[in-house]
Parts: sequence; structure tokens; C-alpha cells
Amino acid sequence: MFLSESAAYPAVASIAQSAYDRLVESEEIDYRVLDELIGEASGKGVLRELNRKYSPEAFEAMIGPILQEIGRNKPIQSQRPPVAPEDDPLTAPVWPPAPAR
Repeated sequence: MFLSESAAYPAVASIAQSAYDRLVESEEIDYRVLDELIGEASGKGVLRELNRKYSPEAFEAMIGPILQEIGRNKPIQSQRPPVAPEDDPLTAPVWPPAPAR
């Protein structure tokens, strides 16, 4: 679906063609390719057009499996700041820390 709907957007069409070719060859598609496809499609307005053109159910049927695959494979980036080892009760040599003098 991305391949036909993105014909007017060469960047999106190129990524969609690459993903399609891998599917035809029974190769696994890396989540980064799918993530790039969704990112380009979003940036170029292709997702907006699909959402406008098709019913919510059809739109979800097109986009949902791609987003699920990305979510299943993409590493999660921690939003927490790093903790010094001496402040972490699991890695500190002594816990609780000695009071400051």
C-alpha cells in the first residue's frame, strides 16, 4: 500500500520499494527500515493522506502491523539520567552510604 500511495514522494517510494523487495525475497526487514519508512511518510504527509483517504479501520490495518514490528524490535532508550555507582543501592560497595562529616 505504501508503494502505490507514495509514488509522488520519491524518498518514501524508495524506502517502500526496498522493504517490498525484501519481502518478495523472503528476507527479514530491519526495524530501522520500517522506522525510516514511517518517519518519511509522516514527514511528507503520506500518512495524513492515507488517514484521509481510508476508513480508520483500513488505516489501522495498513499502519498497525508496521508500528507493531517497530515496537517489537526497536531498542528502548532510557530517559533517566545516569546514576553514579555509589548512589545506586544495587552497585554501591556500602549501603546506606556513610553520612557526610
